[in-house]
Amino acid sequence: MIQRIIGGLLIYSTAAILLNLVGRAATKPETAQLLQWQNASLFTLPKPDPVAEAVMQQYLKAWQTKGAIPANQGIWIQTSSGLNLLAEHQGTIPLPAASLTKIATTLASLNKWGPDYHFETIVSATGLINNGVLQGDLVVTGSGDPLFVWEEGIAVGNSLNQLGIRQVTGSLIVVGDFYMNFQQNTAMAGAFFKQGINAKSWSRNFTFKHATMAKGTPKPEIAIAGTVKLAPTPPPDAYFLLRHQSPRLTQILREMNIHSNNDMADMLGKSVGGAPAVIQEVIKSTGISQNEIQLINTSGLGMENKISPHCVTSMLIAIERYLAPYQLNIADVFPLSGRDKDGTMHNRKMPLGTAMKTGTLREVSALAGVIPTRDRGLVWFAIINRGNDIPRFRAEQDQILAKLAEQWGDLPTFNPNLSQPPGIMGDSERIQQ
Repeated sequence: MIQRIIGGLLIYSTAAILLNLVGRAATKPETAQLLQWQNASLFTLPKPDPVAEAVMQQYLKAWQTKGAIPANQGIWIQTSSGLNLLAEHQGTIPLPAASLTKIATTLASLNKWGPDYHFETIVSATGLINNGVLQGDLVVTGSGDPLFVWEEGIAVGNSLNQLGIRQVTGSLIVVGDFYMNFQQNTAMAGAFFKQGINAKSWSRNFTFKHATMAKGTPKPEIAIAGTVKLAPTPPPDAYFLLRHQSPRLTQILREMNIHSNNDMADMLGKSVGGAPAVIQEVIKSTGISQNEIQLINTSGLGMENKISPHCVTSMLIAIERYLAPYQLNIADVFPLSGRDKDGTMHNRKMPLGTAMKTGTLREVSALAGVIPTRDRGLVWFAIINRGNDIPRFRAEQDQILAKLAEQWGDLPTFNPNLSQPPGIMGDSERIQQ
């Protein structure tokens, strides 16, 4: 186990040294280098920090007293340098990690597309437009946008109205990975779109979402006479009408992680290549042992998704270092204590400035992230609890962080880059005709 710990820790210490010496992000070590470091004899496992060790032992004893099995609890606490492991328990053992799996999905998504990526949805048509009537089919081609929601459909409908379309005599043809309102069934997503571009057929949800949009946003009226049809490719005679772009990938990831949205994670995971591809991206980015991560999906649903606390913190550090050259940080893609109040942040009492990700299943409560501190700098942590009292685990996870911040000085320095504001749903500026 010690060799695996050393292997993971040394990757980050070496990267940090290169970063300081050269002044730029270090390249990822090759496999041969990783093996060489794992077998190196001049390094020894750092001694635990007395403060972190005492806090960890206090809660391990409390959990055991209340019936939790010690072997089912995992903790890893370290600083950014990697050489300073502060405390660990079952640190390299893969445990059911619930939605901490979304950290892996976040890392793989950033590696594949980059932080400024936009998913595109193309709307095209067959036939002529005459007096507001499209005498043919309306075609929607998706590319896996996981955040095409009610407001986006309304905005696209208004843009089609601006192009002079009020009626469609043919059908709505849906091509590719088109999702709407987190619905992964393409036919149902198409039905949502057909409804969304015609205010006369709106459900209560569409009416409510429209009321939250900018004052004066029109209500689109496009009646499609035909049904929703699926096709592998657009019709050969289809011509371009408009291009819809999603918010930036960082904004999509932040939304996914704040609300721990399983559908969004599954959609992104599918586009990345599924759980096996996500695992490979994690190993490539962190140098972690393959034994420390086992995934059956990319959302975390299911006890079979297992990740070690060590692997979790390694992924978070890899994300932070990936974002740094873009003048971004981990708070641009994860919830931040003191900024975010909804979703998984509701009723949590973590130190201000803690960027984090939660994970919950019926018998699992997990929390991972980073605390900016005065004395220790960035302190990365992963806590995975297994047992029946989820509310108690959540409260005590927050208490652990509060005690560490009290000892080392809370320093809430994480501020999301001001050039990356939250995406506005239904923003017509992301539609090009």
